[in-house]
Amino acid sequence: MTLLHLVAAARPNLPKIAALWRALARDDGFCTPRILHTGQHHDDALFGQHLDDLGLPPPHIALGVAGGSHAELTGRTMMACEAAWRVERPHLVIVVGDVDGTLAAAIAARKMGIPVAHLEAGLRGGGWNMAEEINRRAVDAISDILWATNEADAAMLVATGHDPVRVRAVGNTMADTLLHSLDRARARALPAGLLRGGYGVVTLHRAENVDHAPRFGDWLDAIGEVARHLPLAWPMHPRARLRMQSFGLKTPPGVRVLPPLGYLDFLALLDGAAFAASDSGGVQEEAMLLDTPCLTLRDSTERPMTLSSGRLVCPGTLVPSVAEVLAGAWPRALPVPLWDREVGGRIRAHLGELLGGG
Repeated sequence: MTLLHLVAAARPNLPKIAALWRALARDDGFCTPRILHTGQHHDDALFGQHLDDLGLPPPHIALGVAGGSHAELTGRTMMACEAAWRVERPHLVIVVGDVDGTLAAAIAARKMGIPVAHLEAGLRGGGWNMAEEINRRAVDAISDILWATNEADAAMLVATGHDPVRVRAVGNTMADTLLHSLDRARARALPAGLLRGGYGVVTLHRAENVDHAPRFGDWLDAIGEVARHLPLAWPMHPRARLRMQSFGLKTPPGVRVLPPLGYLDFLALLDGAAFAASDSGGVQEEAMLLDTPCLTLRDSTERPMTLSSGRLVCPGTLVPSVAEVLAGAWPRALPVPLWDREVGGRIRAHLGELLGGG
């Protein structure tokens, strides 16, 4: 039996793994998938609730590696992965996205001669000051199988020297999971006092936005100005909360701070919002699929297709951009090829081609 390890490090990995898990965890003898959790996100708010919402089992292997600098986290995760794979050696390691745990698992596997598949391959943001950009390029460089979310990213990978047989545009597993979950999410009640279409959603957690007091303060000023016109719901990431406390910053009036939400509750919140203002790549994609206008709080994005119905904004352009949204002067999101309910099935089919051929 072919043993596959699906590596989950941080919360955003889980919806993407869920679609693949559904496709692989069938009792038909094709393979045996197992979830390995590195521990990068480990508390119930950022991890446990998502497992339940997504119908995923508890991780079969939990490494418990969390905290520290980029180098410390990457190094300790590599060591833990190596130890785990000396006990149970998979035939293939599947990593997702661009967090430090993803890079660590990919390097550890390749050093041990274990093939690596990269889900969400080919994303490029161009910002070399971002750890995620370094991670995604490095993982692509050493992966044996590259699954891209769209044809353009797949073509770029082939053009830069990757074997076309091992590159496949499969679509976005986030879309697969969202579409499977949307009815259940819409059955959830919104937080008390919020009415569908009558609020905006804010998320903010990236280092370039929250790790420097002046920059974080500028964002809070702009968010506060928006909140004068429309209530805002902010499920606050622990990183942002800690930075606000250490910098002595305050939440602006009109902003309702929520704890980190489970997958279904956040999906319901995003689906009911008039707009989203976020620095999360995953929220960009989810908002696009839900046709919720998204203002991306970043200077660049590795997901440029989301800008067809969204926009990059800085603190100085957030307020006028929200005004455009509320005035209805905003493009509708268009369907994206391959972003459907069949992404997990396409990945399974590609694996069948590759594994069947040895």
